[in-house]
Amino acid sequence: MLQLCEVFGLDPIKIAAETSEILNEETGEAQDIYNILQDEGSKFVAAVRKVEMLKEKSANVEDANLRALIMSEVADMKVIMMFIAFHVALMRNIKETEDNELKQRESKEAGVLWAQIAHQLGLYKLKSELEDLALKYLEHDAYYHIKEKLNETKKSRDKYVSRFIEPIERKLTEAGLKFHMKGRTKSIHSIWQKMKKQHVGVDGVYDLFAIRIILDSPRQKEKQDCWQVFSIITDMYPSNPKRMRDWLSVPKDNGYESLHITVLGPEEKWVEVQIRTERMDDIAEHGLAAHWRYKGVKETQDNGIFVFTPKGDLFKLQTGATVLDFAYHIHSGLGNRCTGARVGGKQVSIKQVLHSGDQVEIMTSSNQTPKQDWLNIVTSTRAKAKIRQSLKEIQFKQALMAKEVLERKMKNRKLDFDEPTLMHTITGFGYKMVTDFYAALAADELDINHVLEDYASRLYPAENKASKTSTEQHSAKDFVLAEPNSAETAKGAEDVLIIDRSLKGIDFQMAKCCQPVYGDEVFGFVTSGGGIKIHRNDCPNAKQLKERFGYRIVKAEWAGKGGQQYPITLKVVGHDDIGIVNNITSIISKEDRILLRSISIDSNDGIFFGTLTVMVDDNSKLQQLIKKLKTVKGVKDVTRQ
Repeated sequence: MLQLCEVFGLDPIKIAAETSEILNEETGEAQDIYNILQDEGSKFVAAVRKVEMLKEKSANVEDANLRALIMSEVADMKVIMMFIAFHVALMRNIKETEDNELKQRESKEAGVLWAQIAHQLGLYKLKSELEDLALKYLEHDAYYHIKEKLNETKKSRDKYVSRFIEPIERKLTEAGLKFHMKGRTKSIHSIWQKMKKQHVGVDGVYDLFAIRIILDSPRQKEKQDCWQVFSIITDMYPSNPKRMRDWLSVPKDNGYESLHITVLGPEEKWVEVQIRTERMDDIAEHGLAAHWRYKGVKETQDNGIFVFTPKGDLFKLQTGATVLDFAYHIHSGLGNRCTGARVGGKQVSIKQVLHSGDQVEIMTSSNQTPKQDWLNIVTSTRAKAKIRQSLKEIQFKQALMAKEVLERKMKNRKLDFDEPTLMHTITGFGYKMVTDFYAALAADELDINHVLEDYASRLYPAENKASKTSTEQHSAKDFVLAEPNSAETAKGAEDVLIIDRSLKGIDFQMAKCCQPVYGDEVFGFVTSGGGIKIHRNDCPNAKQLKERFGYRIVKAEWAGKGGQQYPITLKVVGHDDIGIVNNITSIISKEDRILLRSISIDSNDGIFFGTLTVMVDDNSKLQQLIKKLKTVKGVKDVTRQ
């Protein structure tokens, strides 16, 4: 760093002496930079080279990740302190440098990098000085405008401070507290930031100064005494609760402890009051980092590594992160296509573990897709979630393709598509979810020809199946009609089949194509095998059956009340909102004598497609269920198969 003095045209001996003086003031110990360099010169030189290398890689010295990386890489507190002290000394003397570009560059680095590191370590005095000196060269006119305004109002501020603190001193003394007080004008940089944020001039910044009350309290009574002072002051002056800051209960990460309040003093002026003890003030003035007993700062840093992109952008990852983690951290699309990387110019695999300071260029291929074993390569939950989502999307697309292939082969074999029959086929092969079934087809885990054969046998059972079920049953042509006067017959003298499960001698079944349920308007159709299929009047096949086989049509009605449960298929369409499935199943589970037998879900481009099979014993209950399902948020339509 002393060579840097020569670049700025400064006397390195003078800068070294001033750096030593700053270290002495902050640490309370005699520190001579030459002795430090003599004892630990190689370590210091290595640290300087490391910092310069990191700054060269970085695209932005304002990046908080760069500060954290420097803190983690340069872990020796003495070295960190020397960096900060050196840049303070440099900024104090930089006015002698004629090169304005050099001034601007150093001012920016000092103001946004080293000032923030000083703040992080609790070195508030050095932090404020670095920010003010940087502002002096980066915003010359603003700096001197504020400085002149403060000089003009110094006498009136001092007079006001005396008037404000006099009654407070009296009250605190009466309470038996040991203390001293001092006023502090806020830094020029702090005032400039408030002016920009509040869009006001210097006169519009209402809290230009702060009053500090420093208590001489034993350690066990510190908090008690601070809160007692708080109570006394807020009894005297109204406080602004929005401006209260309690760092007594929960200190800052860098050890800062204090209680800040803003009260309305004489002349209706807002005044900030800081309440702390001698111990707290010592830490606030010099910072935990100023005590040499703190050997390093690594323990204060979050576990993590910092990795550069080729453009100099810096990203923080967790320790142990791989190339694939980094790719997904930048963008999921980049992660999905990642094939490896170049780290420091060397080509590595997606499994390569990264280290702080690595410069990583991700390599991709348009043919690359996520794999299941990638979940074992990445370490972050973020990357795992993105991989799982991508795998799910791939599986969904493959399932859609498998579904299209299956339906096309059905058409080729002249098999009608029947959702309930297909659901029976799917469950028959041991799959509870439709998507799992189609995924198995896509992966060739299932023979599509076997699936089609099973489906066909269920859709068109053998004609003699009915005759083999029971020797006690008779064909439909032998059934006995109810008497015309019976309450279970249709009006008039027409022959009517009364649908009753306890009816003896009649073989009838509910048609799978329309799934009738008690209460539906129905008719019977005598099959070629002699049995009777019960169809709904609005069955998709009703018109064709009546036109072609009118002589086989039998009028039918339901006997008495329901009781027998029938499988019903419902189609649900809506927006793919979070929780929509849970809301649907929750409604069904609360319905009396309605059971959810199966559910299959598909989602595409934000649209939700659901197929539900429920067991219902009554048409009126079914209609009530459909009505309730339509009220679910996101559901657009519910239709019966």
